Amino acid sequence: MIMRLSALTAGVILDWIFGDPRALPHPVRGMGHLVEAGERWLRKRAWGTDRTKGICLVIFVLCVSVGLPLLILLGAWAVEGKRGILSWCIQAFFCFQLLAARGLYTESQRVGKALAAGKVEEARKWVSMIVGRDTSRLDEGGIARAAVETVAENASDGVIAPLLYLAVFGIPGGFFYKAVNTMDSMVGYKNQQYLEFGRAAAKLDDFCNLLPARLTGAFLTGTAWFLKRFSKKDERKMYNEREAWRIFLRDRRKHSSPNSAHGEAACAGALGLKLGGDSWYFGKLVHKPWIGDERRAIEAEDIRRAGKLMIGSEILALALCWIAGGGIWLLLR
Repeated sequence: MIMRLSALTAGVILDWIFGDPRALPHPVRGMGHLVEAGERWLRKRAWGTDRTKGICLVIFVLCVSVGLPLLILLGAWAVEGKRGILSWCIQAFFCFQLLAARGLYTESQRVGKALAAGKVEEARKWVSMIVGRDTSRLDEGGIARAAVETVAENASDGVIAPLLYLAVFGIPGGFFYKAVNTMDSMVGYKNQQYLEFGRAAAKLDDFCNLLPARLTGAFLTGTAWFLKRFSKKDERKMYNEREAWRIFLRDRRKHSSPNSAHGEAACAGALGLKLGGDSWYFGKLVHKPWIGDERRAIEAEDIRRAGKLMIGSEILALALCWIAGGGIWLLLR
């Protein structure tokens, strides 16, 4: 347990330093190629329903995505044992690749910096790279809101959830979660093409995120408490942990997904913003409820504040993993 947590901590630090280096092959991109290849092959087959083919896709992608890193670890363990430096380095590297805090923070800050400089079209271009909605109709407030929503929502599936799966289930658990999340993002749509084919991936993703999404809301609330007391004096008033918890409890179910609104609700309450609302997707207006109470107008700086909440939540989650792991280690001594 201690070795696993130390490797996870090293992975978190590496992610903060390097983010997602484009020169390195990334497992999530590999999972994406697996999903694309598996879907093409399965859709050509005459046998089975779309739902059956979707189940086959899930099994195929999970077996490859979990099996390959597990084989690498087993090879390292065979050479030097489970407590060797080689296996520790491999685990730390895999943890680094499966976490996305630095990438999420960096990509969102590009939007904030462009907005702060008055470069609205540049901000629109950057935000279009991190959200799924149409951005051509967004004004400055809409661009900032879209970026804050993305940070808040992805705080769970890009940071907290993989961290928890790595802490509890090790490298296989982390790869399992990222494979499920990748499949859901690619085929888990409720449209004519994917309603049946992507059902297995979407339902499994909902299940895997049930606890992490709710813990993310709690971690964001805890981080708001910390930032309200230890930020620079003029920044403290921007965070409110009581409102974060109130809005989290009130609005966390205001989404078609059972998990997506938890982080958004806590972030909206912490910053006193109204998130969500109607959005355009592929030329179609989708009506969505508002999340949070608008105590003030959203501004570019809120993107940075949302990023601080996300990073603080990761630190809090990692600290609690160490406390739990240390307690288990002491009990088993």
